[in-house]
Amino acid sequence: MWMEHNQLRDKKKGLYNLIENYNTMSFQDFKKQLGETAKSLSGFLSSHIFKENNILFPTAQRVVTEQEWRNARREFDEIGYCSFTPEHLIAIPEVKDVERQKAEALAVPEGILQFETGTLSKEEVEAVLNTLPVDITFVDKEDAVKYFSKAEKRIFVRTKAVIGRKVQLCHPQKSVHIVNKILEAFKTGKKDVAEFWIQKGNRLIHIRYFAVRDKDGKYLGTMEVTQDLTDIKKIEGEKRLLDWEG
Repeated sequence: MWMEHNQLRDKKKGLYNLIENYNTMSFQDFKKQLGETAKSLSGFLSSHIFKENNILFPTAQRVVTEQEWRNARREFDEIGYCSFTPEHLIAIPEVKDVERQKAEALAVPEGILQFETGTLSKEEVEAVLNTLPVDITFVDKEDAVKYFSKAEKRIFVRTKAVIGRKVQLCHPQKSVHIVNKILEAFKTGKKDVAEFWIQKGNRLIHIRYFAVRDKDGKYLGTMEVTQDLTDIKKIEGEKRLLDWEG
């Protein structure tokens, strides 16, 4: 279904491109291509929706537990819904179930974390990571997503549902071979860094992967760091004075 989403996106891009360049071809050619593209998109979309309604959703209703639905609802409330969010669905009532009560009972301070260069509480560590001007995701040595930071303005959306999931399942099928190539190079010690940069709308996004190792060089996992470079690239000269207003 995810692959079909990518295919649908490509078909829509083709339609937009055709319309934007209509004046570069004869009307008859434009009319023919427009009809073929629209027909292909319509048929593909109808097939996709049929699979959702008759296979995906019924199966989900059978296998997803009530608690998992509640968790999914909370995640949707946080990141938004497809196309629009009805006002009465923005927030959900508090659920006082056994699992939640247990979680609240266990929510006690874990003390201080001792590092080589100082000490921090769990709350301070989390606040520091979330304050960094980058998105961070950590994948453990078994390729499972173990952690991601929650910056105020994330570049790419993440939900808690990815925790514990194999990182290969968090990428489009067409790029999984690249993910595996990076992980293999990190695990064998051949490489320590891999980087990419892409355009996301009018923003330049820098994506870097770092091999995380202990003091002895043992592979512990991979850290993904994503940063918006758009405004940084505009910096010139020097700025030595504070220019706050008021």
